[in-house]
Amino acid sequence: MTLKYAYHSAIAGIGATPFTKDSGRTPMDQAVEACLAACEDAGLPPEKVNGMVTYSAEQNPEIEVARNLGIEELTHFSMVHHGGGAACGVVAVACQAVYSGAADYVLCYRAFNERSWHRFGAGVQDRPAGAEAVEVSFSWSSPFGLVTPASWVAMFATRYMHEYGATTEDFGRVSVVDRAFAATNPYAHFFQRPITLEDHQNSRWIVEPLRLLDCCQETDGAQALLVTTAERAKDLKQTPAVIASAAQGVAEDQHMMRSYYRDNITGIPEMGLCARQLYQSSGLSADDIQTAIIYDHFTPLVLPQLEEFGFCDRGEAKEFIRDGHLERDGRLPINTNGGQLGEAYIHGLNGIAEGVRQIRGTSMNQIDNVENVLATAGTAVPTSALILSQPS
Repeated sequence: MTLKYAYHSAIAGIGATPFTKDSGRTPMDQAVEACLAACEDAGLPPEKVNGMVTYSAEQNPEIEVARNLGIEELTHFSMVHHGGGAACGVVAVACQAVYSGAADYVLCYRAFNERSWHRFGAGVQDRPAGAEAVEVSFSWSSPFGLVTPASWVAMFATRYMHEYGATTEDFGRVSVVDRAFAATNPYAHFFQRPITLEDHQNSRWIVEPLRLLDCCQETDGAQALLVTTAERAKDLKQTPAVIASAAQGVAEDQHMMRSYYRDNITGIPEMGLCARQLYQSSGLSADDIQTAIIYDHFTPLVLPQLEEFGFCDRGEAKEFIRDGHLERDGRLPINTNGGQLGEAYIHGLNGIAEGVRQIRGTSMNQIDNVENVLATAGTAVPTSALILSQPS
C-alpha cells in the first residue's frame, strides 16, 4: 500500500513519557500520558480526537485510552500487525483516515513495560505447540534452536557477511554512531555514555555474529503521534511534518523474522518494495533525503536497508558506513535521537517522533538544511516506511 495522497496529511503533535528500565507504572498510565502530551504539543484539546490507530501488539485498547482522555466518540479505530513492522504503517493508516474523512484527528501510540514486564527478546521457547498457523510456523525453526529474535537475525547476518565480506566491526560502527547521538540527547537512556568500536568488539556474544551492543534496548515507556490533514495542521501550534509518502510492504514468501526460504536472504525485499513506492509516489529519491531514522533493533539489518533505499549499491553498505556517511557530518546521518540502541526501544515510534523534530528544527542533534527525512519500520517482518517533508 502506498499513499499517493499522503501530502495531504501531517504529523502535528508528538508526545512521550520518560524512557526507563523500570517505570513503576502501568502501560495504560504511560499511554495516556504520551497521548495527552501529543495533543498538548499540537495545541489540540484531546476531546477533539476522533480516531486511533495502534499496533496489534498494543495491550492498551483504544476504548480504554479514549475513556481516560475524555474522548466520547471515535469514528475510526484500527490496528496494524507485525510488531515493529507496524511503526510507519500506523501513520499510513491514520493518513487514510484523515484523508477519507473517517476522522479529523488521529492518535497513534505505543506503550509498554518491555523491560520490567514482558520482554520480547526472551524468545518463543515457552509457546505451546498447536495447529494454528502462527504456532505451526515456529515448528520449522524452533527445534533447531532458533527461538529468539537475535538468533533469527543472526542467520541473515551470517549470510550477508559471507556474501559481501562485511565484518562484525561494520555492524559495530552502526552501534557507535547511534550511541554518539544518544550521548548528546538528554532523553536517551545512554545519555553521556558514548562507546568506541573497541567497546563493541569487547561486548559479549549474544548469538554469533551478534554481540550485546548489536542488540537494541528493552524499554519501559510510551510514544504518541497526532496525525491530521496538512490543512488542519496549519492552524495548530507546531510546524507540521508533512507526510510526503507512506508505504507498507510484504514480499514473496514472507515469514515473521524467518524468511529463510528465498533464493537470496542478504536483502530485505519487503523494504525494497516500500522504497519503490515511496520514491514513485513522492517523486523523491535517495538524493533528496538529508537524514534518516533506520530501524535498528539489530545492527546487521541496517546495512541492507541502506542498499534497498539506494544510498549505496548492493553489498556496498559496509564501505558507505566505513567512510563515515552515517555520522553527524556524513552524507546520511542516521538515528539522531540515538535510535533504538541508544535512546529507547518503543517499536520504532520514537524514531518517527525524532523525524518530526528534524523537520521542525528542534532535534537535540539537529542536521542542517533538512527538507526530507526517511523513517523505516521493523525489518525481517512485513514492514513499512515513510518520508516526512517540510510544509510547502
